[in-house]
Amino acid sequence: RFNLLGTPPDPYQLYVYLPDSYATEPARNYPVLFVTDAPYAFPLIRSIARRVGDHGEGLRDFILIGLSYAKGDTPKFSRNRDYTPTAKGPSGAESDMPGRAPLYGEAENYRRFIAEEVFPFVASHYRADMHEKIYAGHSYGGLLGVQMLLTEPGMFEHYILGSPSLQFDGKVMFERERAYAANHKDLPADVFMALGGFETVDPSSSDRRYHNSVDMVRNAQAFERVLKSRHYPGLHIQSVVIGDEDHLTVFPTLITHGLQAMLAPRQEAP
Repeated sequence: RFNLLGTPPDPYQLYVYLPDSYATEPARNYPVLFVTDAPYAFPLIRSIARRVGDHGEGLRDFILIGLSYAKGDTPKFSRNRDYTPTAKGPSGAESDMPGRAPLYGEAENYRRFIAEEVFPFVASHYRADMHEKIYAGHSYGGLLGVQMLLTEPGMFEHYILGSPSLQFDGKVMFERERAYAANHKDLPADVFMALGGFETVDPSSSDRRYHNSVDMVRNAQAFERVLKSRHYPGLHIQSVVIGDEDHLTVFPTLITHGLQAMLAPRQEAP
């Protein structure tokens, strides 16, 4: 358990999964995937690692670290606070914790917590290749990934950004991207971004899976275009829109695609 830097001492737990080969190959180091929303995402990715990974045949074996919510907080309260970049939450936001007002804007503290507490712990306790770290997050977790990408892009070598909430606070991350571009000539990172085909607006359709007002697909595509327009030599970015998926159903598919992009088995030299 850990305490988040700069906040009251609410402990955070890490979920850890080690591949089967970890016990039989003691000299081997492993890529390490850090994922937010651990109560949901960790068991899902662990199952994908076992089935799609197929003992290293489908994906390279990796260590999985799940980043939990703060103990004592509801998932909504914890993620709203820890995954968002500014204190200006959505209009009309309500807290689901009696006696506690909605709280947003602690993403930088949470980023520092990962870099300064979680990383050293993982490096000292597991055979993790800390030169091949992968971040994965969805929705506000994807937004947190964008925050890290524009603050310290080298914090992770690879980013899997699922349905990032780029609409947050009047699209503040577009402003931060402009500020980053004004002061940097490179953004060294490998980025995979994915959304569901229903994460857009279609007033002509009665299908309730479409969003009412927020076009997350358009926002993500605009963000990708602006990053590509900077011609950063160290940036590799690709994005996909996955048909017949909405905001609540897309994560299993996008994380599978992301892992296949980041952890494809390496070809043996002839």
